Amino acid sequence: MTWEQAVTDFSLFLKIERGLAENTITGYTLDIEKLIHFLNAKSLSVSPVNIDTEVVAQFIYETAKTVNPRTQSRIISGLRSFFNYLIFENYRSTNPLDLIETPKIGRKLPDTLSVQDIDRLINAINVNKFYNGVQIGERDRTMLETLYSCGLRVSELIALKLSDLFFKEGFIKVTGKGNKERFVPISPVTQTYITNYIKTVRPSIKIQKDYKDTLFLNNRGKQLTRAMIFTIIKALAVKINLNKTISPHTFRHSFATHLLENGANLRAIQLMLGHESITTTEIYVHLDNTQLQKAIQTYHPRK
Repeated sequence: MTWEQAVTDFSLFLKIERGLAENTITGYTLDIEKLIHFLNAKSLSVSPVNIDTEVVAQFIYETAKTVNPRTQSRIISGLRSFFNYLIFENYRSTNPLDLIETPKIGRKLPDTLSVQDIDRLINAINVNKFYNGVQIGERDRTMLETLYSCGLRVSELIALKLSDLFFKEGFIKVTGKGNKERFVPISPVTQTYITNYIKTVRPSIKIQKDYKDTLFLNNRGKQLTRAMIFTIIKALAVKINLNKTISPHTFRHSFATHLLENGANLRAIQLMLGHESITTTEIYVHLDNTQLQKAIQTYHPRK
């Protein structure tokens, strides 16, 4: 079995059997390609079937010189999954990563924005801005309102469809990681923004055939890219002199944190964010001692 064949088969397995998103699959394959590049650079002629722990450990050691522990941990995890797949398919009997320890990393607390900072960013949008006849300012405001008020991932935002809107019931349908669907509550305010965008902005766009149902469109009538959302947010941060490095995910972190601070329970936040594990939600909302003390004082019978 060649490396090329193994990577192709593994990618199909991740897509078809595990239902992972394209970006996740790309991350896995890039890490395997780093190992392949290392083998080529060292002129090591080993296949995915016969590579051993010693060679993989050498690769991990060399990689550790140029990446942080979190990235190193991700690479080890990805390679371990790859070789477990080869075992599952009976190409190998052992995993060369079994004896390689993952570096210890602390919990990375996400950056968040205050409600005031969120307001400043959104208010900085020039809603009267047009590009090629399309009122992109109104579109951008609606997108950021939706991103924050629903706690969406950027991939979920750009994939939203008109058919995903259930305003009468007060929900939108979101397709998350692994094509898993969930229903997320949407506020009347955000519904108003979206309705206005649909009525006033979308009619001015020449929508391409495959994107008739896509909610947020670029001026060419196609789905927006993740990079475009990043660009919009970073430009707004510069505009208001916000001295923080932010991204679309910062809005998601802030959504979860603000809900928690205002009394929402962790389980409800987990469902809205679409997390399989409550542990992941705890990282997003980064419970601190103040919040824990408040919980004890409010809910414990012997407070």
